[in-house]
Amino acid sequence: MGLAYPNQKFQDWFTQQWAMLWGKKIAPEDFPWLIAPFGNLDGIGSDFINQLAEKEGLVIDRDKESRGLISSIDMLHLSDIELSSLSQKVIDFYENTSLYDLNLTVQWNPFFKVFGVVVNKLFSNRINQLNIPAKNVKNAESVKSEIILLIDPISHQVQYTIWLRTNKSNNQVIYSGIYGTCTLPSGKTCVKAVFPLPKGNATVIMNPRVGPNSELILESSGKKFGDAGFYFLLHDSQGNYWSQFIRSFRDRLVIRQENDILSAEQTVTLWHLKVLKFKYRIKQKYKDGK
Repeated sequence: MGLAYPNQKFQDWFTQQWAMLWGKKIAPEDFPWLIAPFGNLDGIGSDFINQLAEKEGLVIDRDKESRGLISSIDMLHLSDIELSSLSQKVIDFYENTSLYDLNLTVQWNPFFKVFGVVVNKLFSNRINQLNIPAKNVKNAESVKSEIILLIDPISHQVQYTIWLRTNKSNNQVIYSGIYGTCTLPSGKTCVKAVFPLPKGNATVIMNPRVGPNSELILESSGKKFGDAGFYFLLHDSQGNYWSQFIRSFRDRLVIRQENDILSAEQTVTLWHLKVLKFKYRIKQKYKDGK
């Protein structure tokens, strides 16, 4: 078994060592669908964007012009029947995400609320990443949504699409993640969200499908390594890659249109028990971007 990088906070070292104990050592060239950038030790959040751009010689594009989590809904490789029935407003949100803001409410399972408090105190507040409210939020909080592109200055091709979401009331980063698609070993195309962590990342791979009411359903509920699901990926002290598939952790996101209103509901479960539920009201920004 490998050893985690020693010169870091104990809680980071411990969780990495745990992931190596229950995970497996991998060769990155054998798992292109999983490999993604790691965070540094000195903070994540918005700092990660500058660090990644500098490391890979990329240009940061924060222009407010229309851009989406994906450039085209065709990237999901939905069937013709699914694509024809999918809500046009949902398609527009994914292709023009920068034109939308979010309002968020949070509902915790009381038995798991302490988990949220612990994660915030040990990790989220310090690394400025995954700052999920540790209490129920009934009155919707306004979330600023920004799509940031990292572009190769020579080819002018987009290398990474980053979705930065911050709380408008205190400017605290809620999520800073790299979004795109990947093709699993089965050949299935999935949505991939990568959240950088110190010396590693948390990656959620979600299987897309269209529901009976024209909603888009994204699920990470695989049964084995190589399926859609939740993964930890990290470097050990020798620079080797390790990954752990967390089968018990599942995420289900439903984006729907109802009476011209766009909304989303995200349910996170652990061992088939609901941990928390997010509800988003998605609204288009004014033309001036405010």
